[in-house]
Amino acid sequence: MELDEILDDMELKMMKTMEVVEHEFSAIRTGKASPALVDNIMVDYYGAQTRIKQLAGISTPEPRLLVIHPWDPAGADAIEKALLKSKLGITPIRDGRILRLPMPELSEERRKELDKVVKAMAEEGRIAIRNVRREANEHTKKVQKEGKITEDQMHNAEKKIQDKTNEYITVIDKLLVKKEKEIMEL
Repeated sequence: MELDEILDDMELKMMKTMEVVEHEFSAIRTGKASPALVDNIMVDYYGAQTRIKQLAGISTPEPRLLVIHPWDPAGADAIEKALLKSKLGITPIRDGRILRLPMPELSEERRKELDKVVKAMAEEGRIAIRNVRREANEHTKKVQKEGKITEDQMHNAEKKIQDKTNEYITVIDKLLVKKEKEIMEL
C-alpha cells in the first residue's frame, strides 16, 4: 500500500466516522420535530422490514409536530405499530391516513440524560478516529520497514495523520457543542 493510499483511506474512514456521529446526533430528540427522528425506524410492511421514509412523506408543519403521510393507506397501521415499538416514547395520533407525532417538552432531568448520551456518542466517535489514526500509523511504519519510503517521509506522514486526527476530533467537538446547545435550549 502506497503512502498516498494510506492517507486517503485514513481520511475516508475519518470522514465516515464523523458522518456517523452527525447522523446519530440527528436522531436524538431535542423537543423540536425533525424528520431524522423517524427516518430509520423499521416497519414490518407486508413481511419486509422497510424504513418509514420509504413508505411515507414526513413533514414538520409546526416546530413541535411531525406529520407522517403514508403513500399506501394500508401502511398506516404498520407505521403506527412501528412508532409505538420504537424508543421515541411518543404515541402517534391517528387522523385518518395521517399520523401526527406531537413533540412534548423535555424535562430538565431528561435534558441532562440526553446530554450524557450525546457526550458518550461523541467520545465513541473520537475513539473511532483515534483507532483509524493508529491503523494509519501502523501501515506507515510497515511501509517504511519494507523500504518503500524513507524515515523522513514516515515522520511527515505521521504528522499529516496527527493533523487530520486533530481536525476531525475538532469537528466532532463542534458538533457536540451544537447538539448540547440544542438539547439545553428551552
